[in-house]
Amino acid sequence: MNKPEVFTVSELTNQIKYSLEENFSYVSVIGEISNFKPHISGHWYFSVKDSNAVLACTMWKGYNNFVFFTPRDGMKVIINGKITVYPPRGNYQLDVRSMKPAGAGELQAAFELLKQKLSDEGLFDDENKKPIPQFPSKIGIVTAMDSAAFRDMVSVAKRRYPLVELIISPARVQGSGAAESIIQSLRQLNKSEDIDIIIVARGGGSIEDLWAFNEEIVAREIFKSKIPVISGVGHEIDFTIADFVADLRAPTPSAAMELATPKMEDIVGLINHLADESLQRISGKCDDFKKEVMISLNSYGFRIPQGLIRNRTQQLDSIIYKLINNFGYNIKLMTNKVELATKSLETHDVQRTLKKGFVLVSQGSKFVTRSAKFNPDNSAVLKFYDDELTVIKKN
Repeated sequence: MNKPEVFTVSELTNQIKYSLEENFSYVSVIGEISNFKPHISGHWYFSVKDSNAVLACTMWKGYNNFVFFTPRDGMKVIINGKITVYPPRGNYQLDVRSMKPAGAGELQAAFELLKQKLSDEGLFDDENKKPIPQFPSKIGIVTAMDSAAFRDMVSVAKRRYPLVELIISPARVQGSGAAESIIQSLRQLNKSEDIDIIIVARGGGSIEDLWAFNEEIVAREIFKSKIPVISGVGHEIDFTIADFVADLRAPTPSAAMELATPKMEDIVGLINHLADESLQRISGKCDDFKKEVMISLNSYGFRIPQGLIRNRTQQLDSIIYKLINNFGYNIKLMTNKVELATKSLETHDVQRTLKKGFVLVSQGSKFVTRSAKFNPDNSAVLKFYDDELTVIKKN
């Protein structure tokens, strides 16, 4: 009998490594995540399992940056990659290149688990909701700057409450890194001392498109915000974790801006109502004073110095007349100031300027205000009244 060939451990391991990596260079595996551990380096270490086996997995930072959700233990996923062998331990593992949920049901299950967890911690309780200011002077917006949602919110603010100032903190609202981008924008706005409200918004989409607003880190950042937050994510039928933790939920981005701003006509109506109410109160007080004066005039003690009393009465009538006139003048002055401010805002409307033929030039999300700041080596965006054009430098 021939003696079997004798291998060193390293030689045998290398042959196994070659065989596995050659024959399993690309595989797709479905299984349940367990022992998920994100390393400080950004790499992910975890296992996928079914009822009969467990497979160790590694996903490097360069690849997991493209995963739009945060994996959790128990989540069923489909992963793609290649089998590799780690010789020092003699272990084989799957080098994961891509990952996705094994159906929308997995995301929905993760949504419900996180919702229950945060609810149990009290993040959704009404007692933790901050009141929304009725007349904000500055509103911060967290959304994609080039989105239809942002344009709709600007349009609503101009129509309803042109006195308000909008501060945009642009953020990615979909895909890899969106959650981190939203958090960064929220923190940036919270550094300001004069912002009254923050609106976190995005247009409609699938559960995958909206998933950044279902991330736990986003929910906790909204809860920590010292500034009241209104969520306006998706369409009316869409609900995200951000909606539950925000101080106020709006069904759409446009509705969020409507909830954040008063209507100009309502303000004028309120001023008129207060003016009428104040005049009625003053008139009532004057009638009461007149009655007291007449009682005093008809009393025995004032019959002799009647001339003096009449003079004082005329002085009182004069003071009352001036008071009423001055109050009416002040109300008219306030109304004129509001109308003047409204016309001033309309006069400085950028769209009016663009309509005359002017163009806004921007590079790298910044407007170019001087020719010396224009970089001919970079692409530029030209904003006209009716459209935007992107000029791309040709190499």
